[in-house]
Amino acid sequence: MADAARAAELIVRCLENEGVTHVFGIPGEENIHLVDALHDSRIRYVLTRHEQAASFMAEIVGRLTGRPGVVSATLGPGAINLQLGVADAQTNSTPLVALSAQVGLDRIYKESHQAVDLVSMFRPITKWADLVPGPAAVAEMVRRAFKIAQTERPGATYLAVPQDVESAPVPDGAVPLPPDRVRYEEPSPTQLARAAEVLAHAEAPVLLAGHGAARHGAGPALQALAEAWNVPVATTFHGKGVFPDDHPLALGAVGFMRHDYVNFGFDAADVVVAVGYELQEFDPAKINPDRDKKIIHVHAFPAEVDAHYPVAVGIEGDITRSLSGLQRVVPRRFGIGATAGRIREMLAEELDRGAADDRYPLSPQRMVADTRAALGRDDIVLADTGAVKMWMARLYPTYAANTCLISNGLSTMGFALPGAIAAAMVRPEVRTLAAVGDGAFLMHSQEIETATREGAALTVLVWEDDSYGLIEWKMNLELGRSSSVRFGNPDLVRYAESFGARGYRVGAAGELLPILREALAGDGVSVISCPVDYTENMRLTDRLGELSGPF
Repeated sequence: MADAARAAELIVRCLENEGVTHVFGIPGEENIHLVDALHDSRIRYVLTRHEQAASFMAEIVGRLTGRPGVVSATLGPGAINLQLGVADAQTNSTPLVALSAQVGLDRIYKESHQAVDLVSMFRPITKWADLVPGPAAVAEMVRRAFKIAQTERPGATYLAVPQDVESAPVPDGAVPLPPDRVRYEEPSPTQLARAAEVLAHAEAPVLLAGHGAARHGAGPALQALAEAWNVPVATTFHGKGVFPDDHPLALGAVGFMRHDYVNFGFDAADVVVAVGYELQEFDPAKINPDRDKKIIHVHAFPAEVDAHYPVAVGIEGDITRSLSGLQRVVPRRFGIGATAGRIREMLAEELDRGAADDRYPLSPQRMVADTRAALGRDDIVLADTGAVKMWMARLYPTYAANTCLISNGLSTMGFALPGAIAAAMVRPEVRTLAAVGDGAFLMHSQEIETATREGAALTVLVWEDDSYGLIEWKMNLELGRSSSVRFGNPDLVRYAESFGARGYRVGAAGELLPILREALAGDGVSVISCPVDYTENMRLTDRLGELSGPF
């Protein structure tokens, strides 16, 4: 590309310089120069049907690649529509850069058409938000947006580009700044020694792996440490797969709304070694209700303050090197006991019962079991927020990091379908499935058109119950009845077909797995409507309430 004549062209050169491959969004009158410059670039501009969906797509790019996903919108309502996905990325510790147009500098200081203070709106939901004051600032501000978004703790950044700045000429010699690689420090020997002292007196430690462990690729070091110590490992919903669920030391995922099987693995623990755990993933009171466990916090940044997360030792730095350091300074094995094995047995028994359950509508356990049977170890499933998330997080065996994607920071409904489109684009070598409730599905079902137009290959499995099932579950638990949660659905098969996708409806329990396999084997988009029997929700919480430990 020749030297940029306009700021919009320099922005695109900066994005190319950062390794951006996709920009998701909807153009507007005020950012036509940016969209036009993208058309002539190496970057694929993905036109979506809603800016909110575009922000979820960018978030999943950041989640899967570790590099900021990029989303673009026009000013005013277009920019405001980005905010949910931006906030979701921020609370899920996912790198994202949001760009939007803004009214020109010639009228930003006064009341004018579509003028709102976007920077002030984005600041509370990002790590950094600012307005580009002129063409000369473009290269530095874009580089800063990417650097801040990627640096631990990763999150979202936002730049507003005034209309007259976007179309203005840039100074001679303006070029993108070279990206710098973020390097994390070695763990402190002093802190490793303090952790060794705590563990020297421990009787029953447990490892908890969170989102940070997955981001840092710390799975191999985590497995080596667990095996060396003979210590069980639980994950958060975000950490699913960073420690394989079929490993003999795996406890499963913690974070369910009630005292689940995996919680018994923490009840008898005296030390919790939290690896990449972030408090927004779930309330630490779930694993340390009496505040009596010693916490060793292993992460790239200090822990947040919480009465149920009293950090005895904080080890900050590169997570893999920190785990290797712990293995070196604590050369002992612990007695694991029978708890971890019993927890795995209970999870497996519940899933096996589900796989053999022929009722119709299908039980959630059957839905999870058949989904797992249809997907390979490295295939990707996105579990949307709702009752589907609870069942998938609890029971779906996961074997590699970032292969079961859940929003548990903001717990946003509607992210999975647009997110699956992005996943299919950046990870085309594996199969992608979005597991969504019918409420979440219709929040962004218009993006099926985006997927078919872009040639993305993905399957959408709709858990259909004509209700906001998680809210109904919660109401029944706490109030003894539910209200204002029921709705009707269109014919989802014909609806999918109207977009050019394949539509399937499951009419018996035995039909789900063959349909899943057929859909996943095909090109393009498939939508499967499967009725689910959520009477299992209350049965589950009743069963869990009757459990008592230790196992």
